[in-house]
Amino acid sequence: MLRPKIPTMPTPTGHVTPPAVVEPTAIVPGVQTPPVAPTAPAPSRPVVQLTPGTVLALVGGGTAVVLVVGAVLVSMLLAVAITGVSVAVVAVVLRSLLAAETKRR
Repeated sequence: MLRPKIPTMPTPTGHVTPPAVVEPTAIVPGVQTPPVAPTAPAPSRPVVQLTPGTVLALVGGGTAVVLVVGAVLVSMLLAVAITGVSVAVVAVVLRSLLAAETKRR
């Protein structure tokens, strides 16, 4: 019922050239050249020259990064501490309200 139809190879139309015949040729060894002397390999990475200005810029940049990261971490710690204190205050107030409610009864 469901059989795939295999396409047939179309026949070429127009002028078809016959394949060219390749005739083998004799290999004549040439004059051998002496091996070239090995040269020094080029360095894989360029050498970085550190001048006093670049060292100062690197130290300044590193200090700035440390200060910024430190300020962010301290502010996050402060936010967590403030949140903890506020939750503790709310818990104390709720406890006192519930205790006062039970004393009245």
